[in-house]
Amino acid sequence: KEKEGAIYPNPQSWAVISGAAPPEQATMAMQSVQQRLATPYGLMLCAPPYRTTPHHVVRAVLFNEGTKENAGIFSQTQPWAVMAECMLGNPERAYRYYRAFMPAAYNDRAELRQIEPYVHCQYTHSKYSPQYGVSRTPWLTGTASWAHYVATHYLLGIQPDYDGLRIQPCLPREWKEVRVRRMFRGKRFDITLLRGKRGTGAALVILNGQQLDTALIPCALCAERNDVTVVTE
Repeated sequence: KEKEGAIYPNPQSWAVISGAAPPEQATMAMQSVQQRLATPYGLMLCAPPYRTTPHHVVRAVLFNEGTKENAGIFSQTQPWAVMAECMLGNPERAYRYYRAFMPAAYNDRAELRQIEPYVHCQYTHSKYSPQYGVSRTPWLTGTASWAHYVATHYLLGIQPDYDGLRIQPCLPREWKEVRVRRMFRGKRFDITLLRGKRGTGAALVILNGQQLDTALIPCALCAERNDVTVVTE
């Protein structure tokens, strides 16, 4: 109900990631993110922007509206929303959020983005700025590591675990088949991901011709080279 800074993406996404929110609240939280923070260039860090709040209460008011922490599209927070949507089993929304801040997706919009199309930026101007869609401060961000992590561990769903390799993909509709080569604890895994109807989870896991009854591939069953097929639900 606040006129300034009424919603932030981080409390919503981390309520899901941490497990603090029960299913109904988790769904509601991420729906609010989609409705109130999503733009074609990524999720805004808050909305509406701060205009009159004293700076000793919120320092974000020192920035122009729609830039940096004042309702800008801050890059480093984007992957957490992707992660949350994957955990909720929403592959289309998760991938749409990922593409929105992915540098290579701007190859044909380089004049708008105004920075290198092969590097992440700190932030992009949001709809509250007259420079909507323009990105600033390339290289100075921790976004790359989080973007890699969420792509490999959540969209592809290949997660190292204590007892082995867990594979639970979250594949968008256009990804019918994905092939991945992964080295894990000195052993090679050639992984084929096949999208089922929903594109999430692991309905079928086959390791070297043997069907497993779990999404976790135990280290004890792995050879030096392993052929893995996973079919999503």
